[in-house]
Amino acid sequence: MRRIVLILLAVCTAGVVFAQTDTASKRPPLRSTAAARGNDHFMLQLGYLSWQDKPDSIRTTGFPRTFSMHFLFAFPFKTNPKWSAAIGAGFSSENMYFERMYVGIKDATSTLVFQDLKDTTHFKKYKLSNTFLEAPVELRFTSNPDDDAHSIKVAVGAKVGTMLSAMVKGKNLEDKNGNTILEYTSKEKNKKFFNNNRLSVTGRLGYGHFSVFGTYSVTPLFKEGVAAAMRPMTIGLTLSGL
Repeated sequence: MRRIVLILLAVCTAGVVFAQTDTASKRPPLRSTAAARGNDHFMLQLGYLSWQDKPDSIRTTGFPRTFSMHFLFAFPFKTNPKWSAAIGAGFSSENMYFERMYVGIKDATSTLVFQDLKDTTHFKKYKLSNTFLEAPVELRFTSNPDDDAHSIKVAVGAKVGTMLSAMVKGKNLEDKNGNTILEYTSKEKNKKFFNNNRLSVTGRLGYGHFSVFGTYSVTPLFKEGVAAAMRPMTIGLTLSGL
């Protein structure tokens, strides 16, 4: 994974160096404040989460969602400010909701238990939450860098993340018929079944300060052998600016 990230960084760096040095065959563009500093330094993203290759025995429900916030430094190419490279840091959270299931992230077992509770007591609301510290890298195209609010934008890249926490949260215990037994909230935290580091590929397409985005985790969510090799994928909306 480290080798892939270094290659991506090298590609972006090479692009910047080439754009800065190859001035003999291209007329220098007009200088502008936007071109000099780049755009879209701050990004907020809200998305719909799915686990690719999820077994049918794992029942999910509701609106599984993600939220992320990143700050990036953008470096426009001097010979063509429509193109730029960006690198930064931020965090993301993922929430997967389950229907009458139990996820044993604290169990003293060699594999992760996904237990069916449809015929016994269960929590009315039950979710798995993961949070990550991330470092994104992007190669960007902006149709009009001097007017960021009226530009078509395209970006492709990747991000490296390290897991900060993994938690299952249950709320309101019910019997098999859906009758409330006890109103309380249960929380359990443990990362032992999860891959603590991951690599994701990313893409964005939009206009102005709004765009749609997609991410796909190359790294499975869980460690090899403890659960199915499920890979998180997200599609959603981005608000960008500054």
